[in-house]
Amino acid sequence: MSSHPYRTIGSVIGIGLVSGALIWGDHSLTTSYASNASSPTPMPVVVAPPANGFTEVAKQVTPAVVNITTVMTEKVSDGFSVPDELRDRMEEFFGKPFGPRGRGPSDPFEHRGPRRGQGSGVIISSDGYILTNNHVIAKAREVNVTLPDKREFKGKIVGADPKSDLAVVKIDAQDLPAVLWGDASTLQVGEYVLAVGNPFGLNSTVTLGIVSAVGRGHMGITQYEDFIQTDAAINPGNSGGALVNTKGELVGINTAIFSQTGGYQGVGFAVSTTMAKPIYESLVKGGKVVRGFLGIGIQDLNQDLAKSFNIKDSKGALISDVKEDSPAEQAGLKQGDVIIQYDSIPVEDGVALQRLVTKTSVGTKVSLKVIRDGQEREMTVRIGEQPDETKVAKKVERAETDTALSGFAVEDLDQETAKELGLSGKRGVVVTRVAPDSGADKVGLMPGDVIREINRQPIKSVKDFEKVSSDVKKGGNVLILVNRRGNSLFLSAKV
Repeated sequence: MSSHPYRTIGSVIGIGLVSGALIWGDHSLTTSYASNASSPTPMPVVVAPPANGFTEVAKQVTPAVVNITTVMTEKVSDGFSVPDELRDRMEEFFGKPFGPRGRGPSDPFEHRGPRRGQGSGVIISSDGYILTNNHVIAKAREVNVTLPDKREFKGKIVGADPKSDLAVVKIDAQDLPAVLWGDASTLQVGEYVLAVGNPFGLNSTVTLGIVSAVGRGHMGITQYEDFIQTDAAINPGNSGGALVNTKGELVGINTAIFSQTGGYQGVGFAVSTTMAKPIYESLVKGGKVVRGFLGIGIQDLNQDLAKSFNIKDSKGALISDVKEDSPAEQAGLKQGDVIIQYDSIPVEDGVALQRLVTKTSVGTKVSLKVIRDGQEREMTVRIGEQPDETKVAKKVERAETDTALSGFAVEDLDQETAKELGLSGKRGVVVTRVAPDSGADKVGLMPGDVIREINRQPIKSVKDFEKVSSDVKKGGNVLILVNRRGNSLFLSAKV
């Protein structure tokens, strides 16, 4: 079994999934109140854990957390390089190189042949359905499951969902111990949780911590994110293991950690069962996940963008692109609309909207509240089914600046350049050079960006660009719409 070290990216923290196979990366807590006649505000008194710890919870959960080992045949290294797909996500998230992209044939660390991996899984039903991480079983030609009572089974992959990093494995067994689903939506920061898994192959390991945060997104770990952050110790091999509350109910699937050393540093992430349960049910039922589809590109607002779109605050999801023939286009949504409410639920940001859309059943009519040109309006959209090849509501990075826009060069977008950039048309001007530390650099413009609009006015040529740019008044905000590698993105700058 190979042991893969975590990455440290420069001087910043590296991120890793916590499988040993591949580094990516009833005692309820209660609160009572002490009465104090001299104080108008009761002070909370936190009840300590029971004297014997959480032994009953551990006894209840550990029999249902299994060890999963896999065998894969492929050319691999000892872990000093990482898969390109994961590397691309890490570089997109951190904005800098993430380790070497492989080594030459003379590399002494490189080898061929079977690669063995190890992780954890949670028995969900007594007839042998096990929930784990996708990266635990990805590319496996053989899956072996070992129960805490030492029984061993061949596992069959029922279905996998790389976009959430979840998978379901089935073993041929009956009357197995199973973990009950918990309601992760009720978790509160500071609540006790226990992580159960097989770190470093040490079976049935239980660690205790608290919920550090809930609803974590914007992590760049997976495409769809709803993470519980915890300081319960999570290490390589914990991937796919259980995060349970003090009732022994499953509230998360342990998935990733932040680490500078490759080991536990108090920041771990588990996929919330709010997301995991419907994915599990969908995989068991049909072997795939059916998600709702709106057909838009989105980005978060910052203060400059909010001001440019005449919005009071920076809450909501800004539509940067509308897919042709999508439910969004059919409903009349437009580029530049800001969705602030989805089916009566306030939309805080793009990740929140993404979660709401993907959890909505296909064919459901949903009411939206959007802001267009500073005015609120009600709209109705019928949610479609996400095509396999489409990255729904993909969040694009936003740029924030408080400097003037300057220091870049553009040229007309010819047909050959448009083809190289993966664009269907040749409308716009392409950014050919951006001076380091210039206003353009600070606002987020990059060589290869295609400027399509300035202050909502279309740009078809350098002549249009010069005319519209000359009309921009100093002291205000300029709103720029660019196309970057096929994705639309709004940038806002003070000039």
